[in-house]
Amino acid sequence: MPKLGELVLLVSPRGKRYMRRVEPDNDIHGTDGLLKMADIMSAGYGSIVHTHKGKPYRVQRPTLHDLVKGVKRQTQVIYPKDIGYICMKLGVGNGVKVIEAGSGSGSLTLALSWFAGERGQIHTHEAREEFMNLCRRNLDWAGVGQNVTLYHHDIANGFLVNDADALFLDVRDPWEYVRHIPAAIRPGAVCGFLVPTIDQVSSLLVELEKGPFDEVEVSELLLRGWKAVPDRMRPNDRMIAHTGFLIFCRHQEGLEQVKAQVSLGTRERKQEAARLERMAASRSEDHDIAGDDLSDADGDNGDE
Repeated sequence: MPKLGELVLLVSPRGKRYMRRVEPDNDIHGTDGLLKMADIMSAGYGSIVHTHKGKPYRVQRPTLHDLVKGVKRQTQVIYPKDIGYICMKLGVGNGVKVIEAGSGSGSLTLALSWFAGERGQIHTHEAREEFMNLCRRNLDWAGVGQNVTLYHHDIANGFLVNDADALFLDVRDPWEYVRHIPAAIRPGAVCGFLVPTIDQVSSLLVELEKGPFDEVEVSELLLRGWKAVPDRMRPNDRMIAHTGFLIFCRHQEGLEQVKAQVSLGTRERKQEAARLERMAASRSEDHDIAGDDLSDADGDNGDE
């Protein structure tokens, strides 16, 4: 039976879903009539309750999917279809320590907290205070977040924790922060990123190939439902298509030793030559920038 303070999911005869907190007098008033919370509490999960007009409502326990879909939003949220894969790839489980940046409305943070369990730790960074506060409110609303620490912090200066088992960035320009990742994670940790456009993917890959990262994967998940009618099975007219590109990699030191033992074919040799050319160009650019900064510092003698 639903207990005081819990969330309960109520489904109308037409399939409309209502999430309500179990509190005295928190009744539902709608076109189907009055649905009393006292009746919901006495009915229990998996049962049917009726409004004063006799309309039947199903009483259900909310799933993680329901909670993620029900968060209050001020930002674009990560969809459940992506969240499941993210948590699997990062290896999130009871006792795992995860760093997140880009808390936003907290849909992924909610799921990370759920999977990390009582012994897990989620450390999420958000540069905008209003989003950090919204994330905390959504965690409290969902009844999770006891294992979550929120930081009002811009990761341009690095992360506020280290020794993490996994890391995930949902920020506009993740390539700008890759250099801070090795100091924040354990050797061999898995890192993930989400970006909406292919140009962002390319910029991130260029930075990741500088190392120390291996096993780079780029994925896009599309979810197409089917009409569940046995004698007329066919796809739904609409689907959840592109929501973002997922990029994963694993921290790995000593990659040059491994690559030296790999026999490359013609295509692989061309790809490796292109990579080395990009690396050389990047080092040259970094050297030029450092030289310009030094010149500026030498020329600034305070003279008017």
